[in-house]
Amino acid sequence: MIKNEHQYQVSQERIANYKKTTMDKDEAAIQKDYTRYLQNRGALQCHIEQLETEIAEYETLINSTNNQPITIKVESFHKLPDTLIKARIAAKISIDELATMLGIESARVLEYEQTDYQCASFVEILEVITVLGIEFENATVRVDFEEIEYVKKVIEKWDKEKASATSKV
Repeated sequence: MIKNEHQYQVSQERIANYKKTTMDKDEAAIQKDYTRYLQNRGALQCHIEQLETEIAEYETLINSTNNQPITIKVESFHKLPDTLIKARIAAKISIDELATMLGIESARVLEYEQTDYQCASFVEILEVITVLGIEFENATVRVDFEEIEYVKKVIEKWDKEKASATSKV
């Protein structure tokens, strides 16, 4: 996800470089190992498509108007940090402005975004949601009981391994 103007510029430069790289192939090298050429070209094309998608999304955000609300789809709770950043960008609120609105230092908001809000408490995230005017519409949560059982087993395994390692010391 592109989070700022610098990343936007770098992404555009990378696309130009990737496209140049795919076009500037030496014919002899292509004939020498055509399979490797196709693999490399496919990988570069995948990177180009991903960057183009991110650029288009960023341009949509920066070109949004405040005339009507913008809808941002949240795929999962893990993607909530991206949504907060997208909402800030679409609202044309700088990190400094958001910090002022929250009554905290700009460095703290920068840290939130650089760590995808991993350093923020739940209450801090709720404050950001409130300040950015984010409202959830038609939110649905699915509880996956199989996933819960799987996680329990993984934790049990980790606990046994930890206990085993501790008893060896």
